Amino acid sequence: MLNRFLFSKIDNSQLIIFRIFFGILVSLECYGAILTGWVRRTLIEPKFTFNFIGFDWLQPLPGFGMYYYFFVMGTLGILIALGYKYRFAIISFSLMWTGVYLMQKTSYNNHYYLLILISLIMCFLPAQKSHSLDVKNNPTIKSDSMFAYVKWIIIFQLLIVYTYASIAKLYGDWFDLGIIRILMLSKAGYPIIGGLLQEPIIHRIIGISGILFDLLIVPALLWKPTRKIAFFASIFFHLFNSIIFQIGIFPYLSLAFTVFFFEPKTIRHIFFKKKKPFLLQNVEIPSYKNILYILGGMYFLIQLTLPIRHHFIKDDVLWTEEGHRLSWRMMLRSRTGKLKFQVVNTENGETTIIKTKEYLSRKQRRRIAGYPDFIWQFAQRLKKEYAEKGQYIEVYAKNSKVSINGKPYRPFIDPKVDLASVKWNYFWHNEWIFPSPTEEKNP
Repeated sequence: MLNRFLFSKIDNSQLIIFRIFFGILVSLECYGAILTGWVRRTLIEPKFTFNFIGFDWLQPLPGFGMYYYFFVMGTLGILIALGYKYRFAIISFSLMWTGVYLMQKTSYNNHYYLLILISLIMCFLPAQKSHSLDVKNNPTIKSDSMFAYVKWIIIFQLLIVYTYASIAKLYGDWFDLGIIRILMLSKAGYPIIGGLLQEPIIHRIIGISGILFDLLIVPALLWKPTRKIAFFASIFFHLFNSIIFQIGIFPYLSLAFTVFFFEPKTIRHIFFKKKKPFLLQNVEIPSYKNILYILGGMYFLIQLTLPIRHHFIKDDVLWTEEGHRLSWRMMLRSRTGKLKFQVVNTENGETTIIKTKEYLSRKQRRRIAGYPDFIWQFAQRLKKEYAEKGQYIEVYAKNSKVSINGKPYRPFIDPKVDLASVKWNYFWHNEWIFPSPTEEKNP
């Protein structure tokens, strides 16, 4: 039964058109990052970047190096779309995109993480077997079929993303629409729709539809009677997100995923009218079946457990941020913080209050006070800089307070802990983060 489900041979039109869409979109994302100034603001202007902890060796290239880096990635996207040197192009893009993702998190976005996962999956798929320059150069590789597991891997990955995104919204500040009001308030200046977005009825519609869309969209696309309705709902939902939140290619990548839900003959009729249909639905067990089961099982086990790891970490992830990333917790909170970094010279006791403006970009300054890993990393940066001058210091976060979703500011970081000397706890709670208000009430 499982073998028939995964190893039936089916028409590969869905994968081929997705490869073309994917290549075009990642190319636009990379070239757009240069043209809009994202690369300059995020990777060139800052004196240093807040990389993912443990990846300090991944640093932006000096000078204009990151412009070239993104230009190369954009060009690789074109090669992917054309299917030219496909395997080289997709593997190279995956490595480069993962590198730039890990070297900075000031502009963290769950969608960037999804792009890593899809790129990784695409490295192993036969997406170049039709309508590609690789086939033109080597006709012997041409194929009009693929194993059914190819489309189910993509669909299951999407099911995980959407389901966890829906479940994450089941909390107080989403139910009472508080976070939605905050998100929409920043859009008040939009022409025509800015005022409409401030209406309570619109907030309620966004709140309800956000949960239901994420929870039901994949099943609705899979079920033929609701497929067209779900498709048009996807168009509206993702275009709304694109216009209102301006989140790059993700809404259009999400629409590109829908090709895997339609019948191959429908995709072939729309995009590849001259492509011969693949009619045989025979089962062909590949020699690598056991390897596929093992690697696929391990991959999806990780995908299923990573988003729930915060339940095993002390306190509320909404407060501590521990376990937030890589968990599809999208558009759930607004954080603002206040603090002063106090440096104490261990030899003479001299105390200095650090002016963060001299170290950090504007966007980094908005982030640093509200996120514990940023605070810890900045303390480590200060320790390193002072050590290079032959001075040994202690670093304290004074008057540290955080506000979540517009609520009153509460003490956040223990001011008595020398952040320059403590180790970062990767997998469990860092005790120098004060308990959340809820935790204080329920010790």
